[in-house]
Amino acid sequence: MPMYEFKCECGEVTEELVRMGTETIKCPKCGRKAHKILSNCTFSLKGGGWYADGYAAKKKS
Repeated sequence: MPMYEFKCECGEVTEELVRMGTETIKCPKCGRKAHKILSNCTFSLKGGGWYADGYAAKKKS
């Protein structure tokens, strides 16, 4: 199950581990509905990558 962020009208933002189809949860602060929001991605690529590290075709001299 993925981790999603939810925001309530009261301003509370919370992370929950829920099923993929979940659109709302109960706000832990006020008890109203908190809606799923689009959050920043924590995935980043660093380095040369598999293609640049030896899998690309060798340049002919």
